[in-house]
Amino acid sequence: MRALDRLQPLALLALRLALGAIMISHGAQKLFGGMPNFMGMLNKMGIPGWMGYLVLAAEFGGGILLVLGLLTRLAALSMLIDMAVAIFKVHLSNGLRGAGPGKAGYEFPLACAAIAFALIFFGGGPISLDGAFFRGGGSSARK
Repeated sequence: MRALDRLQPLALLALRLALGAIMISHGAQKLFGGMPNFMGMLNKMGIPGWMGYLVLAAEFGGGILLVLGLLTRLAALSMLIDMAVAIFKVHLSNGLRGAGPGKAGYEFPLACAAIAFALIFFGGGPISLDGAFFRGGGSSARK
């Protein structure tokens, strides 16, 4: 329906704001006191602790970029990689919905990864700083 096509920029805005807020929240937990524990957890999984700073950049910095709609595709790519690692290294063994208390499944990171995947291909849309600076944010949504 053509009427719904005109609302596609709002859909991209909703996806950006939702994923951005989630990622900012998770990044803030690490930034404001949780980095040593997070880096220790990474080390236990065989991932160098310093990579925690890449996760922090993807989640907190990338989340801010998504909310602003600035460098949307790059921010979304960093989040897709972040969520893929979280799924395969942390959550996959617990199944889709989890294996009991304290053993979260991969349904939530999978949903975040799917949103990030969509944003990589659709861009930030016209209601974004990408849209203001880069002709519609690279969105394929009809204008």
